Amino acid sequence: MEHELTEINTFLHTIPPFDQLTIEIIAQLTKAITINYLRKESHLPPKGCDEKTLYIIRKGALAYSSLQGELLGKYGEGDICSVFIFPDQIDEIKVHAEEDTLLYCLPFLAFSNITANFNNVIRFFENSAEERLNTQMTQLNEDAILSSSLMDTSVSQFCHGPVATIESYCTIQQAAIKMTELSFSCLVVIEADKPVGIITDKDIRRRCVAKGLSFNQPVSDIMTKDMLTLNENDRAYDALMLMTGKRIHHLPVTQNGKLTAMVTITDLMNNEGQNAINITNMIRRASNLDELKVISALLPKLQVKMAKLGTTADHIGKSISAITAALTIRLIEMAEEKYGPAPAPWAWLAAGSQARQEQFAHSDQDNAIIYSDDVITEDKPWFKHVATFVSDGLATCGFIYCPGDIMATNTQWCQPQSTWHQYFDQWVTKPRPQALLNSSVFFDLVTIYGDNSLIDQVREKLLQKTKGNSLFLAHLSRNALMLKPPLGFFRDFVLISNGKNKASLDLKHNGIAPIVDLARIYALAEGIAATNTIERLKLASGTPSLTKASAANLIDAYEFLGILRMNHQATKIQAGEAPDNYLAPKNISKLEREHLKDAFKVIKTMQDNRQTTL
Repeated sequence: MEHELTEINTFLHTIPPFDQLTIEIIAQLTKAITINYLRKESHLPPKGCDEKTLYIIRKGALAYSSLQGELLGKYGEGDICSVFIFPDQIDEIKVHAEEDTLLYCLPFLAFSNITANFNNVIRFFENSAEERLNTQMTQLNEDAILSSSLMDTSVSQFCHGPVATIESYCTIQQAAIKMTELSFSCLVVIEADKPVGIITDKDIRRRCVAKGLSFNQPVSDIMTKDMLTLNENDRAYDALMLMTGKRIHHLPVTQNGKLTAMVTITDLMNNEGQNAINITNMIRRASNLDELKVISALLPKLQVKMAKLGTTADHIGKSISAITAALTIRLIEMAEEKYGPAPAPWAWLAAGSQARQEQFAHSDQDNAIIYSDDVITEDKPWFKHVATFVSDGLATCGFIYCPGDIMATNTQWCQPQSTWHQYFDQWVTKPRPQALLNSSVFFDLVTIYGDNSLIDQVREKLLQKTKGNSLFLAHLSRNALMLKPPLGFFRDFVLISNGKNKASLDLKHNGIAPIVDLARIYALAEGIAATNTIERLKLASGTPSLTKASAANLIDAYEFLGILRMNHQATKIQAGEAPDNYLAPKNISKLEREHLKDAFKVIKTMQDNRQTTL
């Protein structure tokens, strides 16, 4: 008997959440446990066991399913079947042994009394999957804050005001005089007290002096239109990534829609380490493709370093995406040096993870070109030359060609604005399988370089068509729901929906992609223009499409899966292997496996909710 108690005691020490308990508490729990042997095909709870009980699987396997026969999960050695501590669920499920199984049975009342001073351990069982996941992500996000001085600091801590302005009708010379008197490097241009653009030292040099423009012309002739702004509550880190990605040095800051201050990239860089910022600056100074290739080789190392610091996957995605944008912009500049300036307004577009600011090191290319309808036939070769130069350059830098040929070098994706309007219109009005596939890629487009208004106008018309378009959204939803999260873990394997066991789990396609797809659908349904998954979920939160609680749950699941993927890839890179998305459950802790199950439950719940609306 003493040997048996020792074995139970030792076993409990290895299982979350019991591993958080003291030796004395574990000893008390051991004495409260009874051992039960369940033959294959027998059902839980055992006869005569009517009280709420935790069933700890010592050997064997259990499966639980709905009364309709839908498999909900499996338990293997070291797992804890806690479904019977919720009386309201007992009549809705059934659990049986898939093979002869040895169980440690722990009455929940005894467990609660013994662990009364360990609230976290009790909540592990009493809380829902969503609540457990939220607790874990709160802790991880707190840890991430400590890894960067900018990650949880608002822009208001770095900006300075008031904002210096100048009327649009004032001359360039008057602007230069005012900037000199104030010792400012920029002015916000206004009309009727409303901001319409920004003028900087660089604008005066490049657009006025270098072109021999008269100093007496109005500042509106050389100002930068479509001025980007930040809210004072935005995170400083996101501001830094935006500025480095867009190659801008000044950002006006607003409060309640009114301009209040200005933040510069120098303000932010002086408070942040080297890493992504230094790499971006190195890219700007690179004079040839060989130099860009050397710099790009630093990306996997940067990803590993940020992962070790405990950085969130969201921030790594934004950092890598900003660096990829900087590489692309520098290659476009080199292409323009070789082939001359663009013959008409145009833009280089990014799709996929880069467009969503969720890119990890050296993913494949997803890009396109949109240009003005004014382009004539004789001008079109310029775009082909630039597309080839940039795509080949990105490939040299480690970004492989898109296997599906979703690239600007493909004539289909290098088209005038009117053609892009037609594409989106056809995809929405005639949602055939290929159209739905294209929708999942191109509804995330963002401008990396060039005239942002070209794709913005296309997106504006698109959102007018998709908002409230139940037929199209239903087709898109059915397509998205084809990617299912695994139903549960079975020993060291992951059980996927088709019933076959695999030794690894595809984190991207079975976990992350379903959330990305859901977020895109919510955004299209509500007319939201954002492309980043977390931003889409936040903006859709509280709308008819998505409750606030559901949005928060999906964000927690998305961030947790991103962290697992980030750490897995960092491990592969350090081992000298190519990073991938295939995670073996045996390579993560038992507690992480439990939270992974929680994340999959969240996804399945949201997919089931979406399914009921079709």
